[in-house]
Amino acid sequence: MDKNFFGIALSLVPGIGCVLYKRLIDCFKKAEVVFDASFQELTSIDGIGHEIALAIKSFNQGDLVEDRLLMARKANARVLTLEDEDYPTNLTKINNPPSMLYMKGEIKKDDHFAVAVVGSRTPSGYGELAARSISRDLAAEGITIVSGMARGIDTISHKEALSAGGRTIAVLGSGIDVIYPPENRELFSKICRNGAVVTEFPVSTPPDAVNFPNRNRIISGLSLGVVIVEAGVKSGSLITAKFAVSQGKKVFAVPGQIGAVGSKGTNRLIKEGARLVESADDVMSAILPQYRDYKENRGGVKKDENLSESAKQILTALIEGPLHIDTVATRSRLNINEVSSILLNLELSGLIVQLPGKIFTRN
Repeated sequence: MDKNFFGIALSLVPGIGCVLYKRLIDCFKKAEVVFDASFQELTSIDGIGHEIALAIKSFNQGDLVEDRLLMARKANARVLTLEDEDYPTNLTKINNPPSMLYMKGEIKKDDHFAVAVVGSRTPSGYGELAARSISRDLAAEGITIVSGMARGIDTISHKEALSAGGRTIAVLGSGIDVIYPPENRELFSKICRNGAVVTEFPVSTPPDAVNFPNRNRIISGLSLGVVIVEAGVKSGSLITAKFAVSQGKKVFAVPGQIGAVGSKGTNRLIKEGARLVESADDVMSAILPQYRDYKENRGGVKKDENLSESAKQILTALIEGPLHIDTVATRSRLNINEVSSILLNLELSGLIVQLPGKIFTRN
């Protein structure tokens, strides 16, 4: 039996939404244990009344569960449930994480350091430039860019992250096999190779408008903060910002031209307390406070007596002078993902400096 069978089954029990699903997993740890629990144990959980407990104990839709698993396999997608150790850590911390995700690509531990960049589907030239600059520079610092693969700012953000050699995660408002907009098919494939594409919607679900608010809560949930680049007063990006606030995430907004329709939403966010952002540095300083210290003390040398052995290996490799990240990985005998994470931490600590072209040198 597939290890996700009971997780999917629990998500299909009538009356169990994302909030109750998380509550049950938090209590029983595994979906299979939920089905084995007594009626009394189930009804002792806040929100689980007689009807829902009865629905759990009498669940008999195994064929539907198998169908969901088969469809995922046919789509070459992986299924992640809340009890899966590879389920995104940031998402587990929100109140209503998806009970299950369909995924192509891979979400790594370093993707915890993620920032969402979203905005208008029809941005101005100014909005495009802002999205390109912020996404590119964040990705160059090792920050994973999260967005919705929609036209406009979302597409720009994904592309810039990839161009900078960084990672990006796309969250769909459709099934994992439904690429929307269709012109992003090539981008979809690139994201799968350098990040991940995820959705909570079953295979073959069309990109209906009602799906996108739920999609937006996942975008903010995966991130430490959300950057709204350009948005009108009715933009879906403002929904993402609201989710971010409710989830305790930081909200950033790029200021726009006074009176411009596409700037009304972002300018209002700033009035309501969103952080005004002009560059990636503004974002980095907020989500990683030590980054500001590093920038302000760039000329000084900071010593850290508690470096890991891997970090010491990398510093040793850099003694002879500036090295490209690939060379650092080869000489330190560490994999490229581990090297990237350690380099970011060493840079934030002021021990090394990154030069153009992913070249690193001791500070």
